[in-house]
Amino acid sequence: MKRFTCGELVESITAYLDDALDPPARAGFETHAACCDDCRRYVHQFRVTIRAVGDQPPEKLSARTRERLMSAFKQRRQS
Repeated sequence: MKRFTCGELVESITAYLDDALDPPARAGFETHAACCDDCRRYVHQFRVTIRAVGDQPPEKLSARTRERLMSAFKQRRQS
């Protein structure tokens, strides 16, 4: 099983949610998320965002919504 850092989890979240990680990486992702409150919260927030936005293409989102999402992602990457 691959051991994940917080940064690796952030970089792999879309692959995880798309079920594109191999089994050892998926297990490592889930193990890290299970024991890291910040990452567990991040995965939850990502899922909530996906549900809220749905499959809308970015150009269909309001400029304010796109700006808020990009700001949130940038802040997370910097922390």
